[in-house]
Amino acid sequence: MSGDIGWKVGGRQGEGIDSTGDIYAVALHRMGYYVFTYRHFMSLIKGGHTNYKVRSSDQVLRHHGDLVHVLVAFDQTTITHNWHELADGAVVIYDTAAFKAKAPDDRNINLCGVPLTELAKNAGSSIMKNMVAIGASICIHELELESLRPVVEDKFGKKGPTVVEQNMEALHQGYVYFNEHFSARFPLPPIKKSTHSLPSARLYASGNQAVGFGALAGGCRFLSAYPITPATEIMYWALAQFPRYGGVVVQAEDEIAAMNMAIGANFAGVRAMTSTSGPGFSLMMEALGLAGMSETPVVVVDVQRSGPSTGLPTKTEQSDLNEALHGTHGEIQRIVLTPRTVEECFLLTAEAFNLAERYQLPVIVLSDLYMGMSSQTIDEFPLDKIHHERGKLLQEVDLEKFGSYTYQRYNADVLDGISPRALPGQKNGRYVALGNEHSGVGLEIEDLATRRAQVGKRQRKLLNFQHFTGIHLDGDVHSPLALIGFGSTWGVMEEARIALNTNGLQVKHIHFSRVAPFPTEEFKEAMKGVQTALVVEQNSTGQLADLIQKEVGFHDRLERCLRFDGDPFTLQEIITRSEQVFPLGVHH
Repeated sequence: MSGDIGWKVGGRQGEGIDSTGDIYAVALHRMGYYVFTYRHFMSLIKGGHTNYKVRSSDQVLRHHGDLVHVLVAFDQTTITHNWHELADGAVVIYDTAAFKAKAPDDRNINLCGVPLTELAKNAGSSIMKNMVAIGASICIHELELESLRPVVEDKFGKKGPTVVEQNMEALHQGYVYFNEHFSARFPLPPIKKSTHSLPSARLYASGNQAVGFGALAGGCRFLSAYPITPATEIMYWALAQFPRYGGVVVQAEDEIAAMNMAIGANFAGVRAMTSTSGPGFSLMMEALGLAGMSETPVVVVDVQRSGPSTGLPTKTEQSDLNEALHGTHGEIQRIVLTPRTVEECFLLTAEAFNLAERYQLPVIVLSDLYMGMSSQTIDEFPLDKIHHERGKLLQEVDLEKFGSYTYQRYNADVLDGISPRALPGQKNGRYVALGNEHSGVGLEIEDLATRRAQVGKRQRKLLNFQHFTGIHLDGDVHSPLALIGFGSTWGVMEEARIALNTNGLQVKHIHFSRVAPFPTEEFKEAMKGVQTALVVEQNSTGQLADLIQKEVGFHDRLERCLRFDGDPFTLQEIITRSEQVFPLGVHH
């Protein structure tokens, strides 16, 4: 995308890298720019390299970008580690008081030594060296320094006006020093006056925040969870917001308890969920089966990270797909949603509660670290699309026709497999919710006919699922080449599609935001005329490609583009792989 700028700050963990990146990103967001952030960090409290990247533009952004134009380096490791991302003519700002920067090679890169610590001391404290670096960056972008004041006041206002002015002075010191000593510039395009009123209505949010907000808007009033990277932010968001609307958040002793608490709350009639990541999701498998067998609605959010086992706790991956589709012993029906964007994290999480109660089964929302922890500018959350549908939830008047112990919670004769649900305490609505196989009233059984009837009942639930599209198609529907993906890779894949089309390849983009029940007919329609398709996913085995082949075939048309080292896809690697596998003769 032309006109966008990649900025990155790096150093040792515990050195304020996240705070620096967040101040910079929020400042540009409030100026009216679209921003997209990505955090690279290690599973350490202090030490080890960390960096925070911010891509900014006057146009909507959907991924963090390949290139860095301005790098703020608090140590040599940052320069060495990120050198390969630097664009031609990029600027590296480093602290002359801390080290003498060394270029790994002779590329056209501007190493700009700035006495960050000394200038920070001049402003009031050496701790403000990050603000000096941001001031220098604002000079490079040719932006107005005073436009950062509202952000500084929000960030430091509670510490008093003196601290606010000291930080503004640190910004000023960095701006002036860079302006007087260096000529390298990477200006951001001016925000058009016609759109200048719009930024106030835009939001700056991460996928995790959007999941929390979507749950709240969807009627969720109980969250039970155990802290785990990268899902903990959902619980933190809920802790701050749920109580304002009568909600409750419980930090459980472990993920097993968290899942069972969520099931119990739903059984009692409260919309409830749990949030976790891969290792925690594994611990929930037995209870997931309980929700399926007892036909109790529950929503589970899995913010995926690199596995297996502890794996790479602070790196992204899409390797829990098979677990979401098939996890737990035995066989249960479930719905699996894979939001493509922050907006869809909000919308699909809200919708998950309607689906869970309508079909009386678990609904799994598959996010990942890249989606969950990347903050970005979005225009709005689609609040007008939120509605509450509680399914076959019985009222007191509905139960008057039943006598004592005659209400069949698990009536196997219902055609759609979904029987009316009573809540504890309702007259004539008593039943037993067992993990054992059971009769219509919930009593434990072992006779073969009842077993077959109950299994058939549960398996009928999703046969006529037709609520919303599970496939999104971008580009010319008649294109003979296709990119296929799911979840958070949508943004970089969409940008790759546009680049490939510009380069003469006729490519469309098919993306899943629901993988169970599999949108068979929609996908077949999207694949019409496709000669070769490249399935892009962040795992080592091609789990989505395997799913497609299992459900609909196309074995001879699917190629794979896989990444599983913990870093998100770059635009260039998708383009390169596409050009390797797409037939050379298929052009516009």
